[in-house]
Formats: sequence, C-alpha cells, structure tokens
Amino acid sequence: MKKVSIYLENGIFLSANSFGASGTSIGEIVFNTSMSGYQEIISDPSYAGQFVTFTMPEIGNVGCNEQDMESSKAHCSGIIVRNYQERPSNFRCEESLDEMLKRFGILGICDIDTRYITKILREEGAMMMIASTEIHDKDELAQKLKSSPRIEEVNYIEQVSTKKPYTHNTGKYDIANFEYSKPTTTKKIIALDFGVKRNILNELVGAGMEVEVVPNSMSANEIISKYNAKEIDGVFLSNGPGDPLILKDEHDKIRELLKAKVPIFGICLGHQLLSIAHGYDTFKLRFGHHGGNHPVKNVKTNSVEITAQNHNYNVPENITEVATVTHINLFDNTIEGLRYNDTPTMSVQHHPEASPGPHESSYIFGDFFKMICEQNKG
Repeated sequence: MKKVSIYLENGIFLSANSFGASGTSIGEIVFNTSMSGYQEIISDPSYAGQFVTFTMPEIGNVGCNEQDMESSKAHCSGIIVRNYQERPSNFRCEESLDEMLKRFGILGICDIDTRYITKILREEGAMMMIASTEIHDKDELAQKLKSSPRIEEVNYIEQVSTKKPYTHNTGKYDIANFEYSKPTTTKKIIALDFGVKRNILNELVGAGMEVEVVPNSMSANEIISKYNAKEIDGVFLSNGPGDPLILKDEHDKIRELLKAKVPIFGICLGHQLLSIAHGYDTFKLRFGHHGGNHPVKNVKTNSVEITAQNHNYNVPENITEVATVTHINLFDNTIEGLRYNDTPTMSVQHHPEASPGPHESSYIFGDFFKMICEQNKG
C-alpha cells in the first residue's frame, strides 16, 4: 500500500494508506451508511465526481463480480474506508475490490478514521477534497483543489450517458438460478440515460416494460414522434450525477415532453429535473442522503418504507402548487415522491430499485406501468 495525502476544502489535512489505483483525484466527499453493497455503490454513475466515505467499517470482504455491477465501470472519484479486506471470501467473487478499482482507475483510501470524517460532513456539510499518492505537500494540494472546478460546475451526465441506444430486456436477479430473469413485456418505454443503474432497468422490465435506453442527447421531438406513432408508451428519466440546475438542455427537453402529455416517470435526478421543468428549482441538502436505511412515509397508505437513497439535492416544498406529495422522508421531512396534477407524470427521490438496499418500494415500478396503461387505454 502507498501513502495517500488528503486535503479537505475546510483546511483539514490527513494521511492514510491507499489501495486500488494510484494518482491524484479531486471530488466532492459524501458519506454512505449502507451496510452492504459496496460494489453496487461504486459502480453507480450517480457518484461521478464524488468520494464515497463508507460508514460500514469493513469493506472488500466479499470481493466483486460482473453480475453485481450497476453500470459498465466505476464512476466515483474515489472511496474511503476504515478497513480494507485484502482477501475476499465469497463463492461469487471474481476479483478483489483492489483489482476492480485498479481496472477502472479509482483511488481507494483506507486505514483512516471514517467516523471522524463523517462527523465533519454532518457538521459542515459535503465539501470538495483532493487525495494523492503523488503529492504530499499540504499547500500544493490546497492550490490544486482551489484551481479545480467544483462538482456543481461540471456536466457529469455527458460523461456517464450511453453514446448509442440499446435495448434492455432482462429483469430481476433470480437467486435460485444465479442469473437475471427474462420477463414478458407488453409495453415499451424510452429511458433517457443520465447515468442509469442497471437494476432500475431490471425493475422496469420486471414490471412489464421493454426498455430502449437512449443517450441524454436525444431530442424531445424525436421522442414525441415515437410516442405519437405508438412506437413507445412512455418515458423514464433516470438517476444521474451532479447539480440538476446546470442541465439547461434537459430542462427544455422535459418541458416539451410535458406539453405533449407523454407519460413520464423520474427517479432521483429525473425527479429533480421534473421539478425544475415545472418552474421549481432544486436546493442542495447539507450533506445529502446516501444509504440503504432511510425511512420514507407513503402518504397514501400511511405506511413506512425503508429505502435506498443517493442524492445531494431536493425539490422545494412549494412544488405542491402543481403536484401531490406521495412520499415524505422521515429523517428531515423533505419530499420523496410526487404525482403531478395536470400531466401523467410521477417521480420519486429515493431508489425503489434498491441495489443495494431494501426492496419495500419496488411496487412503484408497477405504478408507472399502471399509469401508462391508463393513459394509453391499454
């Protein structure tokens, strides 16, 4: 292991050990409270531009495998763990976490007090940081961080969105056969890829929808033409990284889709973009919601669902002028789900596909299928 030096934008300078790739990396530091699923988190495109601090102290125990990847590669700036386990033990393991990080050029940081870091983020909020196995001078790190763009200044979806359309037709993972299922589908939707997770696509297919995943650059006119020609039955707006307020092209595109009354479902970034497209700007949370243990209240059923979450931004309370709140976060009472009043549009801030995390909210994919059927009378 190499020495790694860390500089936070609040002036704190730390030293630790590294694993995975070597080099210098810059990003926004957040913490994640999930107790399992580190590979799914690391391969989630929504973490592009971020360092993920795991509050779970032991990371690497079960190694990594291709089936548990949420996308084609790891996207985060780096990960920070208390203890990295060098010798994984699991019958599904195909490579160690160290090998995976090296393959994708991701810096791993270990042998550091993650509770201390988490307390800093809880008190001061998410912040930018730099980590390096090459530079160990505090002032040099500080200057390099200061001269680098902040996460809210970078359009990360340009980096993580697919470049070519493709069809996704596999469903949920079958633990009896250790493979993904092949459900029958009766509807077809387009998924605008802002950094979509594979398990979201699996859940959409499992709910009865064939999914054509398309680049974020596909125009509203092309999508509307497909809908009017009955080539598709609806549109899914995916999760993704970065600040939704800078995505001006996406705001305009979604406004056109709303005018055309195309059935729309958004998750996470998609949820936020729908709010902005309606004229209600998002705001940044102090340290965000990242983990697999967040309680959310279903307003309709008055039940509590434990959910997976990964977001730093939220929609404002006055969105209720144009939408009905369907879900509320019980940690801080922020809005977690909406059904819009004048269009066939629904969205959630949390991740009903889990992966990792509980599956108590997976019914939401079925709700989208029902909305499509009602809108298209099919």
